[in-house]
Amino acid sequence: MGEAGATVVCTGRSSSARTIRSDYNRAETIEETADLVTQLGGTGIAVAVDHLEPDQVKGLAEQISNDHGRIDVLVNDIWGGELLKGGPTEWNTPIWEHDLDSGLRILRLAVDTHLITSHRLLPLLVDEPGGLLVEVTDGTSDYNASRYRISVFYDLAKVAVNRLAFSQGHELAPRGATAVAITPGWLRSEMMLDNFGVAEGNWRDALDPTAVDNYPSAPADFALSESPRYVGRAVVALASDPDRIRWNQKSVNPGQLAREYGFTDLDGSQPDIWRFIEEIREPELDANLDDYR
Repeated sequence: MGEAGATVVCTGRSSSARTIRSDYNRAETIEETADLVTQLGGTGIAVAVDHLEPDQVKGLAEQISNDHGRIDVLVNDIWGGELLKGGPTEWNTPIWEHDLDSGLRILRLAVDTHLITSHRLLPLLVDEPGGLLVEVTDGTSDYNASRYRISVFYDLAKVAVNRLAFSQGHELAPRGATAVAITPGWLRSEMMLDNFGVAEGNWRDALDPTAVDNYPSAPADFALSESPRYVGRAVVALASDPDRIRWNQKSVNPGQLAREYGFTDLDGSQPDIWRFIEEIREPELDANLDDYR
């Protein structure tokens, strides 16, 4: 969004200006994110908000209304459940063996936050026709419909966010607005890069078992991973399309949108790991990974 020259209000709990407990306790802050937006040509504004607290989100809405008058694009990308869902050894745990408090926390972080945010902020998006709501999740509606995702709680959370785009799209369409669910691929977040002891600048070292001491090497299809900017460019492509209403209520991924709009990731490629998963990994076939990037 910064590349496109937008004013971007970056919200969340990890802030250098205000202490709000984060489930991750990461070093990154919303102020750093806002600075990145500005460096890329936009105007980044950081506002510390806990999206589980309706009054805080109401205050955010009032601030945006006073300072900017409206919202053109709302990206509902609130999560926070990575640690609660656990790693692969903890996946496929039956609901009766899962920690109930952790499971319910996953749903609160993934679903309640989105509902609260939409309730408070969508009035600023529907004042004028043309607004775009993007719900970010994991797995498209079609993919998730026939596959179990990690645990009952995680599965329900990710299906619910896709459905939110569908239901909100039904309500937004008469106002001339569009709602789309988008699911990134293998995202190279800071947390993911830390898992393999690499950074964005040398992420391919994670594919070499001898390159990074004391860290596990990544599976071969990590070669199809994508930077966070890739899904950001997908959002920009949707927002820039005067006919974006054709995507209303749909569930898509960046690889699919890259083929439609022609944008690329930072390295000029168009990774499409979701297509790779369905066409190659799940049927256990062999393929050239370059054909999916």
